[in-house]
Amino acid sequence: MALLNPAYKLTLGNRIVDTTDEPQASIVTELRVELDMDVPADRFLLVMGQVGSWRPQQDDEARLELGYADDDGELERVMTGAVTAVQANLQTRRVMGHGAAMTLLRSFVDTTYQAKKAGEIVRDLAEQAGVDVARTEDGINFPAYVVDGRRSFWHHLRDLADLCGFDLYIDDGGELVFERFVGGRTVHVFDYGRDILALDCHFTAPRAARVEAWGESPTGAEGEEAWGWLTKDFSGTRGQAGNGDPTLLLERPALRTAEAAQSAADALHTHLQRRGLQGKLRVLGNPAVRLGDAVRVQQAPEAEHNGTYQVRSVTHRITKAHGFVTTVGFRGI
Repeated sequence: MALLNPAYKLTLGNRIVDTTDEPQASIVTELRVELDMDVPADRFLLVMGQVGSWRPQQDDEARLELGYADDDGELERVMTGAVTAVQANLQTRRVMGHGAAMTLLRSFVDTTYQAKKAGEIVRDLAEQAGVDVARTEDGINFPAYVVDGRRSFWHHLRDLADLCGFDLYIDDGGELVFERFVGGRTVHVFDYGRDILALDCHFTAPRAARVEAWGESPTGAEGEEAWGWLTKDFSGTRGQAGNGDPTLLLERPALRTAEAAQSAADALHTHLQRRGLQGKLRVLGNPAVRLGDAVRVQQAPEAEHNGTYQVRSVTHRITKAHGFVTTVGFRGI
């Protein structure tokens, strides 16, 4: 089988470098894209030689596409963002950038939402920050939800995602996604001995076998209109998931209905169970693997390593010394 030549198309500001058209056009010695659901802002790094006249500048809009020059298919877009820092010495210039999550991390507001679903709150905060939304689901219905200016939009969105059991990330087009993982938008199959360069799995016992979620109001006994009251009896507004010991307690003022408390308990219990299996696999560069996808490992010598997993992080790296490699972080489904 012939070796494929890694290729990329970089659009930074008004300059485009496409190595499929001009193989010798780029002076980039390293290109790295890091996408991670558990890290707020995705980022990219370009290391360039100090030759030629190309000088990317801070705040340049960026679009990165990766693939192979010999492949019949088109290059795959892997990230959209902006340059946030440039560092230079006599030999190299390092260009760093982040995705749209950086805008959400820099946005703050004090406001209270009444009778809104989580998805509605997410869409409103994204609109205020000027971030486009790709997909959102409704999630929990909150009688009242407070967004305070001590924390950024992103941290409030992260809290909403955790309570609802949803994924929160920026897609390759720079748009926000807030939705439940139900098996992956695309399932990528990797065979051990053919596709996989390295595989590492970690199995750990869940932090808790049982989850209890508590709110603050007596709506279970007094009706939905009592959401604004405080109570000493939480039994009517308590959610439970799982069985056994130990028990993890989740207390949030926003969980003011029995339905909201139960949804939050189910979400946290599912999260704890899925974190029991985590790992990473390294494959030849595959720009088609995205956040929101799943990977299936086959033919591994250890049978317990075979299975289908949720993609939680993706790192693409192209260097002149080692070529194009993709590392996928995953967890159980």
